[in-house]
Amino acid sequence: MTSDKTVTLGLAGTGRIGTSHAETLKNLPGVDTVIAADADPERARAAAAKLGVQAVPDLDTLFAADLDGIIIATATDSHPELITRAVDQGIPVFCEKPVATDIEGTLAVIRHVQNSSVPVQIGFQRRFDAGYRAARDAIASGTLGWLHTLRATTLDPTPPPADYIPHSGGIFRDCGVHDFDIIRWVTGREVVEVYATGANRGEQFFADASDVDTAAVLLRLDDDTLVTVSLGRYNGAGYDVRLEVLGSRGNAIVGLDDRAPLSSVEPDYVPSPLPPYPGFMERFRRAYTDELAAFLSVLSGDLENPCTAMDALEAFYIAEACELSRTERRPVSVAEVRR
Repeated sequence: MTSDKTVTLGLAGTGRIGTSHAETLKNLPGVDTVIAADADPERARAAAAKLGVQAVPDLDTLFAADLDGIIIATATDSHPELITRAVDQGIPVFCEKPVATDIEGTLAVIRHVQNSSVPVQIGFQRRFDAGYRAARDAIASGTLGWLHTLRATTLDPTPPPADYIPHSGGIFRDCGVHDFDIIRWVTGREVVEVYATGANRGEQFFADASDVDTAAVLLRLDDDTLVTVSLGRYNGAGYDVRLEVLGSRGNAIVGLDDRAPLSSVEPDYVPSPLPPYPGFMERFRRAYTDELAAFLSVLSGDLENPCTAMDALEAFYIAEACELSRTERRPVSVAEVRR
Protein backbone atom coordinates (compact mmCIF):
# COMPACT_ATOMS: atom_id res chain seq x y z
CA MET A 1 0.00 0.00 0.00
CA THR A 2 1.71 3.14 -1.19
CA SER A 3 -0.92 5.69 -0.19
CA ASP A 4 -0.26 7.76 2.94
CA LYS A 5 -3.88 7.24 4.00
CA THR A 6 -4.40 4.92 6.96
CA VAL A 7 -7.37 2.58 7.01
CA THR A 8 -9.84 1.10 9.47
CA LEU A 9 -10.51 -2.59 8.85
CA GLY A 10 -13.25 -4.83 10.15
CA LEU A 11 -12.61 -8.47 11.02
CA ALA A 12 -15.56 -10.85 11.02
CA GLY A 13 -14.61 -14.05 12.83
CA THR A 14 -12.03 -14.53 15.56
CA GLY A 15 -11.29 -18.22 15.28
CA ARG A 16 -7.82 -19.51 14.49
CA ILE A 17 -7.41 -17.92 11.07
CA GLY A 18 -9.25 -14.74 12.05
CA THR A 19 -7.07 -14.24 15.10
CA SER A 20 -3.96 -14.77 13.00
CA HIS A 21 -5.21 -12.20 10.49
CA ALA A 22 -5.84 -9.70 13.28
CA GLU A 23 -2.29 -10.07 14.53
CA THR A 24 -0.97 -9.57 10.99
CA LEU A 25 -3.20 -6.60 10.19
CA LYS A 26 -2.35 -4.57 13.26
CA ASN A 27 1.33 -4.70 12.27
CA LEU A 28 0.89 -3.81 8.59
CA PRO A 29 1.88 -0.27 7.53
CA GLY A 30 -1.17 1.79 6.68
CA VAL A 31 -3.57 0.07 9.09
CA ASP A 32 -4.80 2.46 11.77
CA THR A 33 -7.56 0.42 13.43
CA VAL A 34 -8.77 -3.18 13.45
CA ILE A 35 -12.29 -3.81 14.76
CA ALA A 36 -13.25 -7.43 15.44
CA ALA A 37 -16.59 -9.17 15.84
CA ASP A 38 -17.64 -12.78 16.19
CA ALA A 39 -20.84 -14.82 16.57
CA ASP A 40 -19.47 -15.47 20.06
CA PRO A 41 -18.98 -11.98 21.59
CA GLU A 42 -16.81 -13.32 24.39
CA ARG A 43 -14.43 -14.92 21.92
CA ALA A 44 -14.14 -11.61 20.07
CA ARG A 45 -13.45 -9.74 23.31
CA ALA A 46 -10.82 -12.26 24.39
CA ALA A 47 -9.07 -12.17 21.03
CA ALA A 48 -9.15 -8.37 20.92
CA ALA A 49 -7.74 -8.07 24.41
CA LYS A 50 -4.93 -10.49 23.62
CA LEU A 51 -4.00 -8.82 20.35
CA GLY A 52 -4.57 -5.19 21.24
CA VAL A 53 -7.35 -4.51 18.72
CA GLN A 54 -10.90 -3.29 19.22
CA ALA A 55 -13.93 -5.55 19.67
CA VAL A 56 -17.62 -4.88 19.10
CA PRO A 57 -20.51 -7.03 20.37
CA ASP A 58 -21.88 -8.23 17.02
CA LEU A 59 -21.64 -8.07 13.26
CA ASP A 60 -24.33 -5.40 12.98
CA THR A 61 -22.19 -3.08 15.07
CA LEU A 62 -19.16 -3.97 12.96
CA PHE A 63 -20.96 -3.09 9.72
CA ALA A 64 -22.14 0.16 11.25
CA ALA A 65 -18.55 1.27 11.82
CA ASP A 66 -16.79 3.47 9.27
CA LEU A 67 -14.83 0.69 7.59
CA ASP A 68 -12.43 0.98 4.69
CA GLY A 69 -12.46 -2.77 4.21
CA ILE A 70 -13.54 -6.00 5.88
CA ILE A 71 -11.85 -9.37 6.35
CA ILE A 72 -14.29 -12.28 6.51
CA ALA A 73 -13.00 -15.29 8.44
CA THR A 74 -16.30 -16.73 9.67
CA ALA A 75 -17.88 -20.13 9.02
CA THR A 76 -18.29 -20.86 5.31
CA ASP A 77 -22.09 -20.82 5.33
CA SER A 78 -22.03 -17.17 6.41
CA HIS A 79 -19.74 -15.99 3.60
CA PRO A 80 -22.38 -15.22 0.95
CA GLU A 81 -24.46 -12.99 3.25
CA LEU A 82 -21.44 -11.13 4.59
CA ILE A 83 -19.84 -10.62 1.16
CA THR A 84 -23.02 -9.25 -0.41
CA ARG A 85 -23.80 -7.12 2.65
CA ALA A 86 -20.37 -5.53 2.53
CA VAL A 87 -20.48 -4.91 -1.21
CA ASP A 88 -23.96 -3.37 -0.91
CA GLN A 89 -22.49 -0.96 1.65
CA GLY A 90 -19.51 -0.18 -0.57
CA ILE A 91 -17.02 -1.95 1.72
CA PRO A 92 -14.17 -3.80 -0.08
CA VAL A 93 -13.93 -7.46 0.96
CA PHE A 94 -11.21 -9.94 1.69
CA CYS A 95 -12.87 -13.33 2.31
CA GLU A 96 -11.27 -16.63 3.18
CA LYS A 97 -12.09 -19.38 0.71
CA PRO A 98 -14.59 -20.58 -0.29
CA VAL A 99 -17.10 -17.97 -1.45
CA ALA A 100 -19.95 -20.33 -0.53
CA THR A 101 -20.57 -23.96 0.35
CA ASP A 102 -21.58 -24.95 -3.18
CA ILE A 103 -21.50 -23.86 -6.81
CA GLU A 104 -25.01 -22.42 -6.77
CA GLY A 105 -24.18 -20.24 -3.77
CA THR A 106 -20.94 -19.10 -5.37
CA LEU A 107 -22.72 -18.18 -8.60
CA ALA A 108 -25.37 -16.26 -6.64
CA VAL A 109 -22.67 -14.15 -4.97
CA ILE A 110 -20.90 -13.54 -8.28
CA ARG A 111 -24.15 -12.41 -9.92
CA HIS A 112 -24.86 -10.12 -6.98
CA VAL A 113 -21.49 -8.37 -7.07
CA GLN A 114 -20.58 -8.52 -10.77
CA ASN A 115 -21.86 -5.05 -11.60
CA SER A 116 -20.24 -3.43 -8.57
CA SER A 117 -16.86 -1.72 -8.55
CA VAL A 118 -16.30 -2.87 -4.95
CA PRO A 119 -13.48 -5.46 -4.95
CA VAL A 120 -13.93 -8.93 -3.46
CA GLN A 121 -10.60 -10.70 -2.94
CA ILE A 122 -10.69 -14.40 -2.04
CA GLY A 123 -8.05 -15.89 0.22
CA PHE A 124 -5.97 -18.44 -1.66
CA GLN A 125 -2.71 -17.74 0.13
CA ARG A 126 -0.54 -20.07 -1.95
CA ARG A 127 -0.61 -17.47 -4.75
CA PHE A 128 1.55 -15.31 -2.45
CA ASP A 129 4.05 -18.00 -1.45
CA ALA A 130 7.55 -17.35 -2.78
CA GLY A 131 8.02 -20.92 -3.97
CA TYR A 132 4.83 -21.06 -6.01
CA ARG A 133 5.61 -17.66 -7.49
CA ALA A 134 9.07 -18.85 -8.50
CA ALA A 135 7.58 -21.95 -10.15
CA ARG A 136 5.10 -19.77 -12.05
CA ASP A 137 7.90 -17.52 -13.25
CA ALA A 138 9.96 -20.53 -14.36
CA ILE A 139 7.06 -21.86 -16.42
CA ALA A 140 6.33 -18.46 -17.96
CA SER A 141 10.00 -17.92 -18.87
CA GLY A 142 10.15 -21.17 -20.82
CA THR A 143 13.24 -22.39 -18.96
CA LEU A 144 11.49 -25.66 -18.06
CA GLY A 145 10.55 -26.37 -21.66
CA TRP A 146 7.09 -27.79 -22.26
CA LEU A 147 5.39 -29.33 -19.25
CA HIS A 148 4.44 -32.98 -19.13
CA THR A 149 3.76 -33.71 -15.44
CA LEU A 150 2.85 -31.92 -12.23
CA ARG A 151 2.62 -33.60 -8.83
CA ALA A 152 0.81 -31.74 -6.06
CA THR A 153 0.65 -32.83 -2.43
CA THR A 154 -1.38 -31.60 0.52
CA LEU A 155 -1.08 -33.85 3.56
CA ASP A 156 -2.28 -32.78 7.00
CA PRO A 157 -0.49 -34.24 10.04
CA THR A 158 -3.75 -34.81 11.92
CA PRO A 159 -7.42 -34.61 10.90
CA PRO A 160 -9.73 -31.71 11.72
CA PRO A 161 -12.22 -32.12 14.58
CA ALA A 162 -15.04 -34.58 13.96
CA ASP A 163 -17.71 -31.86 14.03
CA TYR A 164 -15.91 -29.95 11.27
CA ILE A 165 -16.04 -32.66 8.63
CA PRO A 166 -19.83 -32.80 7.97
CA HIS A 167 -19.80 -29.06 7.16
CA SER A 168 -16.46 -28.95 5.31
CA GLY A 169 -17.77 -29.87 1.86
CA GLY A 170 -15.48 -32.89 1.69
CA ILE A 171 -11.77 -33.35 1.08
CA PHE A 172 -11.79 -31.98 -2.49
CA ARG A 173 -13.73 -28.78 -1.72
CA ASP A 174 -12.08 -28.15 1.64
CA CYS A 175 -8.50 -29.30 1.12
CA GLY A 176 -7.84 -30.05 -2.55
CA VAL A 177 -9.34 -26.76 -3.74
CA HIS A 178 -6.06 -25.04 -2.77
CA ASP A 179 -4.15 -27.37 -5.10
CA PHE A 180 -6.69 -26.90 -7.89
CA ASP A 181 -6.42 -23.13 -7.65
CA ILE A 182 -2.65 -23.06 -7.56
CA ILE A 183 -2.32 -25.49 -10.47
CA ARG A 184 -4.41 -23.14 -12.63
CA TRP A 185 -2.46 -20.11 -11.39
CA VAL A 186 1.04 -21.57 -11.74
CA THR A 187 0.51 -23.11 -15.18
CA GLY A 188 -1.91 -20.59 -16.69
CA ARG A 189 -3.88 -23.57 -18.02
CA GLU A 190 -7.36 -24.93 -17.35
CA VAL A 191 -8.32 -28.37 -16.04
CA VAL A 192 -10.56 -30.18 -18.52
CA GLU A 193 -10.95 -33.68 -17.03
CA VAL A 194 -10.53 -35.37 -13.65
CA TYR A 195 -10.43 -38.85 -12.21
CA ALA A 196 -10.58 -39.06 -8.45
CA THR A 197 -10.77 -41.81 -5.88
CA GLY A 198 -10.55 -41.99 -2.11
CA ALA A 199 -10.32 -44.28 0.88
CA ASN A 200 -10.90 -44.31 4.63
CA ARG A 201 -8.32 -45.88 6.93
CA GLY A 202 -8.84 -43.53 9.87
CA GLU A 203 -11.70 -42.35 12.06
CA GLN A 204 -15.27 -43.43 11.31
CA PHE A 205 -16.54 -39.84 11.24
CA PHE A 206 -15.17 -39.36 7.71
CA ALA A 207 -17.25 -42.22 6.34
CA ASP A 208 -20.25 -41.10 8.41
CA ALA A 209 -20.07 -37.74 6.56
CA SER A 210 -19.71 -39.50 3.17
CA ASP A 211 -16.17 -38.14 3.01
CA VAL A 212 -12.73 -39.76 2.73
CA ASP A 213 -9.53 -39.18 4.68
CA THR A 214 -7.20 -39.98 1.77
CA ALA A 215 -7.63 -39.12 -1.91
CA ALA A 216 -5.78 -39.42 -5.19
CA VAL A 217 -6.65 -37.28 -8.21
CA LEU A 218 -5.53 -37.32 -11.84
CA LEU A 219 -6.14 -34.09 -13.76
CA ARG A 220 -5.75 -33.45 -17.47
CA LEU A 221 -4.98 -29.85 -18.44
CA ASP A 222 -6.15 -28.25 -21.68
CA ASP A 223 -2.71 -28.77 -23.25
CA ASP A 224 -2.64 -32.47 -22.20
CA THR A 225 -0.26 -31.92 -19.28
CA LEU A 226 -1.03 -34.52 -16.60
CA VAL A 227 -1.30 -33.62 -12.93
CA THR A 228 -1.53 -35.88 -9.89
CA VAL A 229 -2.85 -34.54 -6.59
CA SER A 230 -2.42 -36.45 -3.32
CA LEU A 231 -4.57 -35.43 -0.34
CA GLY A 232 -4.53 -36.86 3.15
CA ARG A 233 -5.54 -36.19 6.74
CA TYR A 234 -3.12 -38.53 8.56
CA ASN A 235 0.45 -37.61 7.63
CA GLY A 236 2.04 -38.13 11.02
CA ALA A 237 5.45 -36.93 9.82
CA GLY A 238 4.16 -33.35 9.56
CA TYR A 239 2.40 -30.88 7.29
CA ASP A 240 3.50 -31.66 3.75
CA VAL A 241 2.56 -29.29 0.91
CA ARG A 242 4.61 -29.52 -2.29
CA LEU A 243 4.34 -29.06 -6.03
CA GLU A 244 6.66 -30.71 -8.54
CA VAL A 245 6.64 -29.15 -12.01
CA LEU A 246 8.37 -31.36 -14.57
CA GLY A 247 9.23 -30.08 -18.04
CA SER A 248 11.08 -31.21 -21.13
CA ARG A 249 14.17 -29.17 -20.12
CA GLY A 250 14.03 -28.90 -16.35
CA ASN A 251 11.94 -28.96 -13.21
CA ALA A 252 10.86 -26.74 -10.34
CA ILE A 253 9.87 -28.07 -6.93
CA VAL A 254 7.92 -26.04 -4.39
CA GLY A 255 8.07 -26.93 -0.70
CA LEU A 256 11.28 -28.95 -0.78
CA ASP A 257 13.09 -27.26 2.08
CA ASP A 258 14.72 -28.22 5.37
CA ARG A 259 11.33 -28.33 7.12
CA ALA A 260 9.57 -30.58 4.64
CA PRO A 261 8.51 -33.74 6.54
CA LEU A 262 10.43 -36.14 4.29
CA SER A 263 12.81 -38.87 5.44
CA SER A 264 15.16 -40.62 3.05
CA VAL A 265 16.22 -44.19 3.83
CA GLU A 266 19.37 -43.88 1.72
CA PRO A 267 22.47 -44.69 3.81
CA ASP A 268 24.29 -41.40 3.13
CA TYR A 269 21.29 -39.17 3.82
CA VAL A 270 21.81 -36.48 6.47
CA PRO A 271 18.49 -35.46 8.04
CA SER A 272 17.68 -31.82 8.65
CA PRO A 273 18.02 -30.62 12.26
CA LEU A 274 14.93 -28.42 11.82
CA PRO A 275 11.49 -29.64 12.89
CA PRO A 276 8.87 -30.23 10.18
CA TYR A 277 6.04 -27.78 9.68
CA PRO A 278 3.27 -28.63 12.19
CA GLY A 279 0.48 -26.99 10.17
CA PHE A 280 -0.63 -24.57 7.50
CA MET A 281 -0.22 -21.45 9.62
CA GLU A 282 3.49 -22.08 10.07
CA ARG A 283 4.09 -23.24 6.49
CA PHE A 284 2.36 -20.22 4.93
CA ARG A 285 2.88 -17.52 7.53
CA ARG A 286 4.66 -15.17 5.12
CA ALA A 287 2.13 -15.84 2.36
CA TYR A 288 -0.76 -14.92 4.65
CA THR A 289 0.96 -11.64 5.47
CA ASP A 290 1.64 -10.87 1.83
CA GLU A 291 -1.92 -11.55 0.71
CA LEU A 292 -3.30 -9.16 3.34
CA ALA A 293 -0.73 -6.56 2.30
CA ALA A 294 -1.97 -7.08 -1.26
CA PHE A 295 -5.53 -6.41 -0.06
CA LEU A 296 -4.38 -3.05 1.29
CA SER A 297 -2.91 -2.30 -2.13
CA VAL A 298 -6.24 -3.26 -3.71
CA LEU A 299 -7.97 -0.81 -1.34
CA SER A 300 -5.63 1.99 -2.35
CA GLY A 301 -6.05 1.28 -6.05
CA ASP A 302 -2.38 0.34 -6.46
CA LEU A 303 -3.08 -3.30 -7.32
CA GLU A 304 -5.67 -5.13 -9.38
CA ASN A 305 -7.58 -7.80 -7.44
CA PRO A 306 -5.17 -10.79 -7.40
CA CYS A 307 -7.80 -13.48 -6.67
CA THR A 308 -11.41 -12.90 -7.64
CA ALA A 309 -14.61 -14.78 -6.88
CA MET A 310 -14.45 -16.12 -10.44
CA ASP A 311 -11.06 -17.66 -9.65
CA ALA A 312 -12.61 -19.35 -6.62
CA LEU A 313 -15.46 -20.62 -8.78
CA GLU A 314 -13.08 -22.24 -11.27
CA ALA A 315 -11.28 -24.10 -8.47
CA PHE A 316 -14.67 -25.12 -7.05
CA TYR A 317 -15.72 -26.57 -10.41
CA ILE A 318 -12.66 -28.84 -10.33
CA ALA A 319 -13.42 -29.92 -6.76
CA GLU A 320 -17.03 -30.63 -7.72
CA ALA A 321 -15.91 -32.73 -10.67
CA CYS A 322 -13.58 -34.68 -8.37
CA GLU A 323 -16.40 -35.47 -5.95
CA LEU A 324 -18.62 -36.64 -8.80
CA SER A 325 -15.77 -38.76 -10.14
CA ARG A 326 -15.17 -40.34 -6.75
CA THR A 327 -18.80 -41.20 -6.12
CA GLU A 328 -19.50 -42.48 -9.64
CA ARG A 329 -16.08 -44.10 -10.12
CA ARG A 330 -15.46 -42.63 -13.56
CA PRO A 331 -13.55 -39.85 -15.34
CA VAL A 332 -15.50 -36.58 -15.32
CA SER A 333 -15.19 -33.64 -17.66
CA VAL A 334 -15.15 -30.34 -15.79
CA ALA A 335 -17.68 -29.12 -18.37
CA GLU A 336 -20.19 -31.58 -16.83
CA VAL A 337 -20.41 -29.59 -13.59
CA ARG A 338 -20.38 -26.08 -15.02
CA ARG A 339 -23.54 -24.04 -14.50
